[in-house]
Parts: sequence; structure tokens; C-alpha cells
Amino acid sequence: MIFGIAALVPALFFVVGVLRDRRRLANAVWLGVTLVFLLLWLVFGAAASDGWPAAAVAIGLVAVLLGLGLVLPVALIANGVLLVRREGFRPANLLSLLAGLAIFGVVLAFGFATAHTGPVVDVVIGSLLIVAAYVAFLFVSLLLYSIAYGSVGRRTGFDAIVVLGAGLIGDRVPPLLASRLDRAIHVYRREVDAGRAPLLVVSGGQGSDEAVSEAAAMREYLLRRDVPDDRIVPEDRATTTEENLRYSAKLLVDRGWNGRAVAVTNNFHVFRAAVLARRLKLRMQIIGAPTARYFLPSAFLREFVALLAQNPVTHTVTCGALVALHVALTLG
Repeated sequence: MIFGIAALVPALFFVVGVLRDRRRLANAVWLGVTLVFLLLWLVFGAAASDGWPAAAVAIGLVAVLLGLGLVLPVALIANGVLLVRREGFRPANLLSLLAGLAIFGVVLAFGFATAHTGPVVDVVIGSLLIVAAYVAFLFVSLLLYSIAYGSVGRRTGFDAIVVLGAGLIGDRVPPLLASRLDRAIHVYRREVDAGRAPLLVVSGGQGSDEAVSEAAAMREYLLRRDVPDDRIVPEDRATTTEENLRYSAKLLVDRGWNGRAVAVTNNFHVFRAAVLARRLKLRMQIIGAPTARYFLPSAFLREFVALLAQNPVTHTVTCGALVALHVALTLG
């Protein structure tokens, strides 16, 4: 019962945070803490009872441990190999493969600790498990909240649609960027049917391996799909998501626009783009387009790393404090 009561506190912070601004990173953390307390309430409540609830919890925990320790890393490694074969050998495409290997490393370390006990081993392996648990908690929290964020919110009533750029293949729009443009066209046509004609801002500069700017390629893609040229506004300087948002917002303001805007990206990128929009103090909603399933694990991992990198001091201090407490309790 105590864990159920304790869950009410982070749940309250979560609800207040969402009502204030859905784009807050803290919302994901409060959601994760709430779910942890609820899980503890369920586990300890079932374990304290007799009969099938306790057996069901025991079976469930074994299944989860096997899934996390064996099935998940194998799936991540297989996904990493598939991604490298389809998308090329690049650092960003290695994340799921490396994550799978890292999970296997944690499992092996835990097995080593159970066979070789001692103060030094307990400190080292315990510290490793604490860091792994902290990272896993943040990842699951952000993943769940990202999915929830992308599933709710306004879907109509926009006066401007901003399409965030992605890499080209020469001068050609690849499937990832095409999915964003197709979602933007869908939103545009829905607004036209409702009696509005929103601006479509296509944002993206030209990379060193691209024949034209992303904005130019996106504009041609929209024109071929019967979007009027006078509704398309190219923004061809941005090279990052932050610049996509900032330059597009400034371009709209310079044109005298003051309505409601939405930015379109892929579903895995929605929450980080929303966090950036909040940091830039932009009143802009973010919506996502579908992404190929094989691409999602690595993409979500990349977004997670980028979100962690926004607050390195906070995460370092938190992990350091948890490890220090563990060391003090183990050696004290």
C-alpha cells in the first residue's frame, strides 16, 4: 500500500507538468517514477498474497529478466546488422548494435559478480549495474512519454506547416524525408478542405554530399504533388533541428505571420524537437510521420543520447551520487 500512496506524489507532478507544458523533459521523469512505484506496489502486493498472484508475479519477473537479458540484446544486435546492411556503415547506424552488446556486457558482469564475491567486485559491479539501471530508467521513461506525446495534441487548425529537413541522396528525397513531406501534404489538404490555406515552410540547408539544398528538393517534391507554389516557403540555411525551428519561425514572423504553427518530423524525433521548440520559446506543436520499423530502434537510441547530452551535468551528478552511496554502503 505504501508504494501505491507514494506513486500519487510523482503522478501529481506529472499531471501538473503536462498541464503547464507537454514539452517538458521533467514530465517523462515523473511518469517513469510513477510507473516504478506502481510496479513495486503490484509486485509486493502480489508477493504478500497466497496462491496464483504470487506465482504470476514470479513467472512475470523471470520472463522480464530473460527478455531483458537475452531476447532484447539479440534483437538489438540483429537490428544493428540489418540497419548497417540497408543504410550503410555510419556511427549513427551502430547504436542498436552497440546497445545490444552493452546489455550482454552487463549480464556477463552480473554473472561474474555472483561467482566472485568480495568488496572490490561488489563495488565495481554494483556501480556498473546502478549506472545501467539509471540509463535504462531514463530511456524507458523518455520512450513511453515520447510515444504518448506524439499520440495526443491538436491535429487541425494550423496556419503554417514547417517540414524539418533530413539528408538527401544527391538531389533526391529519400524515404525518411518523403514520409515527413507526405504527412505535411496530408495536414495541408485537410486544412484546405476546412477553408484555410496554410503556408508550407520547407527547412533544410545543403550538405557537403548533397547536390541541392534540402529545401529545394522538398519544394520540388511538393510541387510534383500539386501543392501551389505560392504556399511553399523555402528556408535553405538550417543544418540542425534547432536551426530548422529557429530560422523557420523567424521567416514566418518576417512575413507578418502570427497564427498557429505545427512542425512535421518523424515519429522518433517528435519529442526532442518539441523540447527544442520549448527551449526556443516557440509556440509550435510537433507532429510525427511514420518511420520504417527497422530504423526505429537506432533512431530512438540516437534521440535518447541527444536528450541526455542536453543535461550532462545533471546526469553525471545524479549517477555519481548514486554510485557514491553504493560505495559507502558496501565498504562502510
